[in-house]
Amino acid sequence: MSFFGAASSTTAAAADKDIEVADPPSDSISSLAFSSAADYLAVGSWDNNVRIYEVNSTGQTQGKAMYSHQGPVLSVCWNKEGNKLISGGADNAARLFDVTTGQSQQVAAHDAPVKVVKWIESPQGGILATGSWDKTVKYWDLRSAQPVGTVNLPERCYSMDVTYPLMVVGTAERHLQIFNLNNPMTVHKTMMSPLKWQTRVVSCFNTGDGFAVGSVEGRVAIQYVDDKNSSNNFSFKCHRKDQTPNSKDQSLVFAVNDITFHPVHGTFSTCGSDGTINFWDKDARTRLKTFEACPGPVSATCFNRNGTIFAYAVSYDWSKGHSGMTPGHVNKIMLHACKDDEVKKRAKR
Repeated sequence: MSFFGAASSTTAAAADKDIEVADPPSDSISSLAFSSAADYLAVGSWDNNVRIYEVNSTGQTQGKAMYSHQGPVLSVCWNKEGNKLISGGADNAARLFDVTTGQSQQVAAHDAPVKVVKWIESPQGGILATGSWDKTVKYWDLRSAQPVGTVNLPERCYSMDVTYPLMVVGTAERHLQIFNLNNPMTVHKTMMSPLKWQTRVVSCFNTGDGFAVGSVEGRVAIQYVDDKNSSNNFSFKCHRKDQTPNSKDQSLVFAVNDITFHPVHGTFSTCGSDGTINFWDKDARTRLKTFEACPGPVSATCFNRNGTIFAYAVSYDWSKGHSGMTPGHVNKIMLHACKDDEVKKRAKR
């Protein structure tokens, strides 16, 4: 096992201050994921590395392990037991890291970058799903070198999420492919995004009956799978800034980079290129909290297994393409202690 950094932490921060993770990646942070077994935070980065940090009860962090891809890491996820980490990268590969042994190995391959990796825990056992820019989703039984199934997509996979048996894939050109994983080789439903601009992220409800979609144009849509619930579908604006007071038509518009559902309460967070984070209650259709993360985009977020810690990454999010990657961009990971009034549902209006 390769270790990195020293046991570390910030100086004594006030109890209500977010805590900075020491030894962050040296390049843009693409993905965050907490283990289901312990407060181990996995971080994927454009510096080709995956890092695992251990977070102790005071929020202090220590580097636990690190392993590498041959290109930028675009996605990370854990298995159900929380003792194995899977990552996908621009080297067209997915790798598995065993926390117990400290060994990593390639477990999946595509013909183009692997944009998303997701673990599927079904009644038949655990399966890895990988979504790629080669316009396919592949399913992998990790005991085999070949995929157990391949599904063609209409376009490149940009985002994918799973709450068994629901899997939703968002692709280029605003296509949404909805799967019932009881029949994983067949698309259950195909639709265009209800948002007019490019899909940035899809995230499934904890209840598995719907999903949220975020776009590059500062909007989020709440979408239910079953047509009988379509009256509950809606979209809303967020991650926008008015250039001048009382001038709604002059808003600056920012990409929605990530949407994460709270594991206990089912509320959710959005983060954006504007450097802000919002907590929302979709059922009450209200914003619970908003805070400025810091100057610079917020590129990725996640809650820990019981929803007491919210991790967010401040780094360049590629929303302005290669030309926006100027020297001096901040790369840091922050830990926020969640308070009940920030994440608990409100009474419906």
